[in-house]
Amino acid sequence: MRLPRAGADETVVGVALAIPEPFRTQLHDARVRFGDPEAHNIVPHVTLVGPTPVALDALDALDAHLARVAGSHAPFRVVLRGTQTFRPVSPVVFVALERGGDDCAALERALRAGPLDVPSAFPFHPHVTVAHDLDDAALDGAQRDMAGYEAAFDVTHLHRFVHDGTAWRPVRQFALGGDGTTGADRAASTPARSV
Repeated sequence: MRLPRAGADETVVGVALAIPEPFRTQLHDARVRFGDPEAHNIVPHVTLVGPTPVALDALDALDAHLARVAGSHAPFRVVLRGTQTFRPVSPVVFVALERGGDDCAALERALRAGPLDVPSAFPFHPHVTVAHDLDDAALDGAQRDMAGYEAAFDVTHLHRFVHDGTAWRPVRQFALGGDGTTGADRAASTPARSV
């Protein structure tokens, strides 16, 4: 993954939906199995706003923006099913959102204002990466292996992540349909089940 450079008084943040258990472990283990070099540095997620440098003294304003956006969007259901790829544009294989993609797109549009009013490198396409920056044979194998994957869960929070120089870490979560944040480093934990 290529990260933007952060200045001396900046940090690199991302906004995403964390995948709940047991699917988080299933998707993490798959990414490890495929040999993805970033498997241990990235929690399975659906990116809403990719890596963005933000001034350290703007983090409170960013969190207030995230809380406002989250509070104005209702919780929703995500259904993951099957695989797709961004090749040849990008060497990525991902699990596709069969349901919940429109909700993710609405969140992404609302988030790209204020501190996150920055251009995106690619058109928004919600997904869960399972293999990245591997050779074609490995990507083909990952796409075949996960073709039958299915999961469903309720999304109740969005998360702010920071890159610590090595890995992405969740630092705050913001309740959808609520008006505030909850504690650091806690992933959304709503009942989840396989489809």
